[in-house]
Parts: sequence; structure tokens; C-alpha cells
Amino acid sequence: MTLIFTVAGMKAVAQDSAKYRISLKDKVGTGYSLSRPQEFLSEKALARRTRQGIRVDSTDLPVSRSYIQAIEREGGRVLIVGKWDNFVTVMANGADAAERFARLPFVTKVEKVWSSESSKPTTTADRRIDVANEVKQHPDSIYGSGTEQIQISNADKLHEAGFKGAGMTIAIIDGGFHNYDKIDIMKNVKVLGTKDFVDPGSDIFAASSHGLSVLSCIGTNTPYQMIGTAPEAEFWLIRSEDESSETPSEEDNWCAAVEFADSVGVDVMNTSLGYNEFDDKTMNYQLRDLDGKKSLMSRQASRLASKGMILVCSAGNSGSNSWKKTTAPGDATDVLTVGAIGKDGNLAAFSSIGTTSDGRIKPDVVAVGLMSDVIRPNGNQGRANGTSFASPIMCGMVTCLWQACPNLTAKQVIELVKSAGDRADFPDNVYGYGIPDMWKAYQAYLSGYAKVVQ
Repeated sequence: MTLIFTVAGMKAVAQDSAKYRISLKDKVGTGYSLSRPQEFLSEKALARRTRQGIRVDSTDLPVSRSYIQAIEREGGRVLIVGKWDNFVTVMANGADAAERFARLPFVTKVEKVWSSESSKPTTTADRRIDVANEVKQHPDSIYGSGTEQIQISNADKLHEAGFKGAGMTIAIIDGGFHNYDKIDIMKNVKVLGTKDFVDPGSDIFAASSHGLSVLSCIGTNTPYQMIGTAPEAEFWLIRSEDESSETPSEEDNWCAAVEFADSVGVDVMNTSLGYNEFDDKTMNYQLRDLDGKKSLMSRQASRLASKGMILVCSAGNSGSNSWKKTTAPGDATDVLTVGAIGKDGNLAAFSSIGTTSDGRIKPDVVAVGLMSDVIRPNGNQGRANGTSFASPIMCGMVTCLWQACPNLTAKQVIELVKSAGDRADFPDNVYGYGIPDMWKAYQAYLSGYAKVVQ
């Protein structure tokens, strides 16, 4: 099979064999300097860090260009570059490709993350489903179909106080946003741009509909039809998940997506993705790997708060199967991993549980993920099950809370949310810290919470 990838503005065509994640030992030859961060981070990204007292460090420097060139000379076609974990992901051919890369003096590790023998080709849907745009009115509530999933956490009170996400930027990293550009109820959503790390140059609005439903939980802003949990926020829509296959290379895509979001100044990210099983079963994670360090994705997620951003992620839907536990990156530190409840406050049976392999509480909090109200790719309201929807519902509420508490750091907001959970005194590995009361969290902030959180 043959795939076409865009690299450095040029298209290359080759017979695909395997993708390798190549870890590098340093950044000698990067060509960038910490004294000139404006050359690799946006003004908004730098302002976010300055506001939280965060310094730009060596992990922020772009990967060494001289190393990339050397890898290319050995036959590696670079697809993904990850600066925080200092790696490149390449497409290469030949049985000795991994050995060629490993012999380079600056390479510390080479891992195969995709193989043409065990994976399906990347595909992006080229046929849109029909759009009906027949949305029901709900005259009894301005939130329309989204009423119960915001009221259960009292986040509607934040909205009433004027905190609806204005001035905040959210990145949604997902698998696609099918028909977003054709759906009437989504026309008020403020999208700043899109980025596709799976199939660059393709139509992100013709791919999976999963991200569309996720976005609708947060950004929808049509009174008496549906209002999401952060209706005045701005959004970047980013694709990292390839629904045609399941391989570790999607974690590489995700890392690149996160770094892109950082570079353009995103404040909060939602990812309703999780990985533990792959097409090649030899690559599967084990329960002992849920330590926030084994998975590349989890390592990356654990860095986000130290970069001044909050990650809200789904716990996973394995509660009723043999795995049961959360999936990467839900095992990361300094994130909000969200389990699913029904609108009655009871746990959804499918919601993944904790703890992590090193004994940390997971999930962190819970939100409505059973019969969640969403917008479908036909433009109508619908309902969906999964922690995939509990996560964005929580993400929007966290965004509004941070807007209301602007002098808190990312880590402080995460702790504030957990402290406002209805099980905060006795957290467990099923509900975590429970259902957060966002109004209670805001009141705690007004009472001087920031003075006691380190």
C-alpha cells in the first residue's frame, strides 16, 4: 500500500514498511536559544507561562535539526517531531532500518510503533452524511438539552456570574469533527483553527464524528436548544486519532498535537482518547504500566500543568470488562481524569476505575457520561454514553472556573476542582474525589484558596 505524507511542505510517496520512534539524547544543534523563546512559542503561550511564573526550559527547545538531517540520510522520512520527550517518528523501509538508526551516536532508543503488516492504512472519510438540522426547542431552560449535565456540578451558577469561558482557549484533540462546518447549532462556536496530525491536508470535517460530539458538550451556544459548559471559549480542533487502526504511533501524533496546542497559547485541553490495546498485541500495555511514565502519551500529559495548561481526559470505558482500569493518558499526574456517572449521580457501569499501579487515586473526578446530551453529525440533538463525554463536560466547567480564578496556576485549579468534589474527604478508586461543585470551588477561591495551595 502507498500513503502520501506532507513533510516540511513537500509531498513524498513511498512503499510504507514501518514507523519508528527514535529517542534522542540531547538537543545539540537545535539552532534555537532559550534567550529567544519568541522564535518557537507564540506571544500568548509566553504570556500564559509568565502569568504562572513558569520559565521556558530545555524541553521547550525544538529538536536538533542536525540530528533530523542525519536520520533522514539513513532513510528515515520524518513524520512527527516531539520536543518535550525529544524524539522523532519516522517512516522507513528495510529490515535493518532500526539498526541503522540505533547506530547513530545521538540516538538512545528505537521503537517500532507501526507496521504495515499489522495495521490498516490511514483513511479519511470522503463522503459526508446528510445534515438534517432539526433541533428541538426546550422552552423550560436556556441550556436546552444540556441542562442536567451542567447543573449537577452547579457550573450554571458560574455562567450566571459571568464566567462562560470568554478569553480562554481550549484544544480538543480527537479523531475528527464530522460535519461541524455544516451544522446550524454549531455556528456560534468560536473555532480559531484546525490541525491534522494523522492525514495532513485532508478534510478534518469529513473524518470521525467523535470529536464533533465532544465539542458540542463544551462549545454549543444556542439558547433553548443546547448550551455547552464553556459556550464563550475559543477552540482549536486537532486530530491525532486514526480510527482505521490502533497503533502506538497515535500516541506520537498526540504528543505533537499537545505541543502544537502549547505553541499557539491554549489554556485547557480535552482528550477523550485512551490506549491500552493495539492491533499488534505484542505492543499492548499491562496493568503494571499504569504509572504515568510507561506510556509516551502519559509522560507528555504529566508535563502539561508544568507548562501552564490543564489537561482534562477520559478515564476509559473498561469498567465492565477484564481490564477495568483507566487507560493512558488517564494514569498521568497533574491532570484531571474523568469518570462517568448518570444524571442521578450514580456511576456508569462502564466507567474505568483506579488506582494507578503506583497507588494514586484515579479517576480524579466524575461527570455525566451516561446518556450525555450531544449534537450528532446530522445536526440534531442526541445522547451518547462514555467517559468520552464526561470529560468535555468537565473540561468546559474547569475552563469557566479558571476564568473566574485567573491568578491560580494550572496545578492549583486542578487541586481546587478535586477539593470541591462531594467525596473529597474520602476519595476512592471508583468516583475519585466525586462530583465537583464548581460554585463551591469558586467560593473557596474568593475566600483565599490560592494562599494555601502550593
